[in-house]
Amino acid sequence: VFNLFFENSTRTRTTFEIAAKRLSADVINLNISTSSANKGETLLDTADNLAAMQADMFVVRHASSGAPYLIARHMAATGRDHIHVVNAGDGRHAHPTQGLLDMYTIRHFKREFSGLVVAIVGDLVHSRVARSGIHALTTLGAGEVRAVGPKTLVPSDMKEMGVRVCHDMVEGIRDADVIIMLRLQNERMGGALLPSAG
Repeated sequence: VFNLFFENSTRTRTTFEIAAKRLSADVINLNISTSSANKGETLLDTADNLAAMQADMFVVRHASSGAPYLIARHMAATGRDHIHVVNAGDGRHAHPTQGLLDMYTIRHFKREFSGLVVAIVGDLVHSRVARSGIHALTTLGAGEVRAVGPKTLVPSDMKEMGVRVCHDMVEGIRDADVIIMLRLQNERMGGALLPSAG
């Protein structure tokens, strides 16, 4: 199992490593900062080089949306579809494993999803966790999913994802059964999206 974390991570990389080792897998944590990626090696070149080292799985975290899918599609196209690719977070797109963990936690404490009112609060525009959570919650039959945040931090496509958009915090969390709080992702912000961080 090759952990390919092109973005910094503590919890996700470590938990993937622990899980793989508990399942008796050999784990290689590629240090991207000292890899040939710093000399211009492309993402697919890196994947090809590691695939030649008898890889069975790539766990990929990348700043670009779709990077794990690109690697998986490339592996299949080059006859190496036995190499599995797990998305450990890609750009603003998705973070499926964090979404699954959040659903596990909700189920543990609430038992059922039907009828639950879930408020996802904070920086939704930059959050891959929010997108994965919304997809999971609507699939599992939550009663209502709310996207709560200022207009600058809530994507315009939230309503199309089947959520209720609230720009007022009090309204957004009123009578919620579950509140998921998101941090401000300053590393993804290109400009001043809030008048104050306070």
